[in-house]
Amino acid sequence: MSIEHIKSIIRSSADLKLQVLNDEHIIAQVQTLAEVMIKALREGNQIYTCGNGGSAADAMHLAAEFTGRFYINRKALPAEFLNANDAAMTAIANDYGYEQVFARMVEAKMKKGDVLWAFSTSGNSKNILLAINQATRLDAYCAGFSGQDGGLMNGNCDLLLKIPSTDTPRIQEMHMLLGHIVCEIVEKAFQ
Repeated sequence: MSIEHIKSIIRSSADLKLQVLNDEHIIAQVQTLAEVMIKALREGNQIYTCGNGGSAADAMHLAAEFTGRFYINRKALPAEFLNANDAAMTAIANDYGYEQVFARMVEAKMKKGDVLWAFSTSGNSKNILLAINQATRLDAYCAGFSGQDGGLMNGNCDLLLKIPSTDTPRIQEMHMLLGHIVCEIVEKAFQ
């Protein structure tokens, strides 16, 4: 790989960040999601995250920012990464199929007023879609982070933040950047 190719990848990432920076709708969605989470947490509710592959890593990281700390020492905020229970994941996958792993956990754990924060760069992950549908039935708030077209997540989330790209690594970089901003806003409300 040449130096110029490396620079072109960095330039692509920077260009997407500038595009998102200038997208007032996306910026407003970040603020809205943070406000929804603050309200939910103040009312004694919890945040749940989930994703597959790299999106799972993002979901895990962001849940940890709430239970740990982001910038400041403060009370731990209740957030759970649904992928974390390997025994439940493999049991559900074995008995019901992998597409049911998150929906079953949502059914077992979530309640009205909780927030499901689901990550899928394609917006078409069946297990994510079924989790969103189950959370909706429980009257939980569903926030989705996806790529450019949102896939099948369109119309199924209370808030669907779509990164204007089809390049999975660039989408995931933006999910993490915007997720960190959400964490910072929420944390400041509980300092």
